[in-house]
Amino acid sequence: MSLHQAFEQTIQINASATAVEKCITDLELMHRWLNPVLKCEPIGEWTTNIGGRSRFLIAIPVINPTLKSVVIEREPGLIVWQFDGFFKGCDRWECKPNSEGTQLYNRFEFSIPNPLINWGFNTFAANFTKNDMKAQLKRLKRVAEAVYLIEQG
Repeated sequence: MSLHQAFEQTIQINASATAVEKCITDLELMHRWLNPVLKCEPIGEWTTNIGGRSRFLIAIPVINPTLKSVVIEREPGLIVWQFDGFFKGCDRWECKPNSEGTQLYNRFEFSIPNPLINWGFNTFAANFTKNDMKAQLKRLKRVAEAVYLIEQG
């Protein structure tokens, strides 16, 4: 069982790349599409510029696992968070404009250094995580398309 894994998802969104990016970088909008058991909190002032720090908390009773993250790559339409905790890796979000709006790519690349946690994740949570990522992109699509309609007046 490999310690290093990558899950990739993509979705077509009928909205501008700037509207899609806003849903990834605006904390209030982010909480509209994140899984309800996942919460993102800034460490210091919220920013998605390089060096911006945050923590992602998973609402699992008793253990409440946390991933600390830092923005390591940032340009228009692209943000990459590097995280450390029970997972170590990166979460890459990239908006690519096209004739229908924006193709959004998400790559969650990680390793789980603890063999027991790695086994537990692969046995019980890997498929749930993949399916949740798909559902998350569908929720993000709805939020981004609504934001875009509001921006268009």
